[in-house]
Amino acid sequence: MNAAALYFLEAPASAARPGQLQSTLSRSRGPVRLWFAPGSDVPLYQQLTTQVELAILAGDLKAGDRLPSTRELARRYAIHPNTVSAGYRQLERTGWTEHRRGGGVYVRPQTDRPSTPKQQLDHAIAHVFRLARDLDVPFSEVRGRVAEWLAAPPPSHFLLIDPDPAAVRILQAEIAAVTRFPVISCTAADLDENAAQHLTGAVPLCRPSQERAVRAALPSGIELHTLQITSARGWLEPRLGQAAGYLIAVVSHWPTFRDTARTMLTSAGLSEDQLLFRDSTVRGWHRGLDQAAGILCDAPTAALPQLPAGPLHIIFPLIADPSLDFLRTHGEPVTSER
Repeated sequence: MNAAALYFLEAPASAARPGQLQSTLSRSRGPVRLWFAPGSDVPLYQQLTTQVELAILAGDLKAGDRLPSTRELARRYAIHPNTVSAGYRQLERTGWTEHRRGGGVYVRPQTDRPSTPKQQLDHAIAHVFRLARDLDVPFSEVRGRVAEWLAAPPPSHFLLIDPDPAAVRILQAEIAAVTRFPVISCTAADLDENAAQHLTGAVPLCRPSQERAVRAALPSGIELHTLQITSARGWLEPRLGQAAGYLIAVVSHWPTFRDTARTMLTSAGLSEDQLLFRDSTVRGWHRGLDQAAGILCDAPTAALPQLPAGPLHIIFPLIADPSLDFLRTHGEPVTSER
């Protein structure tokens, strides 16, 4: 048989006996499903072992449940007995089942938590199938959705969805500092016009203030990572504890950066007289900054050659550490050699 086929791991009602698979599975919501693809590159015995493992992880097969005999399974699904035997031996070697002399093959108690990446992945897959079963989602629909995910191109870039070009410039600079993944930007309105063009191969990102608008524009099922923003007060207070009496300059092309800094610095006890604010997009913005004791700025501003080197540069990170870790994990991290 060349076409893929769907089978059910259950004995016919007339053949069921206490202690065998059908009776032990009567506690679950349905039979354990086996899907064999004879024309696949994956050997049939491996297809069998993988699906039995997932059934155990999903709770469809419990410790002590007895599996059908080799002969019974081979006859029922028209596969060679040696194929079933190879699968059962593999399950026993890897600790999923145990053979009892004269009694058949039984599911072993699983006392160890998953530790290897493969075991953790199996648990995640089992959770998906268990959830689908609880929601009464047809197996054919689950297969179709999984096939769509597998057919989708792998992530190739971050997509920063934000309407403010000034904020985007800062976020792009910070992302580029931790990952080599390209960062492309668009607005929620762009998604409304052509979502597929922008989202293909993308890992969508946004600021918390834009989350509602972005989620409304994203198609259903698209994962969105909302960037955590560094707490301005928590980050600034320990760095400005001895700033009283000194001139502090705040420099940024982004008005929100300057306004937030003004609020935080004055609430921390610094007077307006010792604060100097500069818009780095205005001609001559750097003049007089060498008189400041410190310059609070964003990452792109810190890279400008006109920024005086004398004062202490205090570069405020807009993206908080947890989101930086996410970016490193989902992109290609920048190595220390760079």
